[in-house]
Amino acid sequence: QVQLVESGGGLVQAGGSLRLSCVASGRTLSTYAIGWFRQAPGKEREFVAAISRFGVNSNYADPVKGRFTISRDSAKNTVYLQMNSLKPEDTAIYYCAADEGARYTAPIKIQEYDYWGQGTQVTVSS
Repeated sequence: QVQLVESGGGLVQAGGSLRLSCVASGRTLSTYAIGWFRQAPGKEREFVAAISRFGVNSNYADPVKGRFTISRDSAKNTVYLQMNSLKPEDTAIYYCAADEGARYTAPIKIQEYDYWGQGTQVTVSS
């Protein structure tokens, strides 16, 4: 079983950037496809971005395309979410999740993911 820990969240002004990290322990991260999701107050958790096991494929939600980039560093057992041109509507708790079953895909559905981190808060001020 893998344990996931997110970091890198914080308070930033609109137009700014943050880089979130998802560090794995317990198992090698390359065993899993990794997704980032977010949940704003009063809203359901939603898909943000995902990357396949070996980084060949990735998917992004429409609201973040062109602004967010997901990447993985196998040597550091870490997946990153680089967030640029942040908007107040990006404010949420961001979670990373691991999908044990996906081999070459970057799943976008919450129910496909098996393990979750505790989340990191991102707040974008206007």
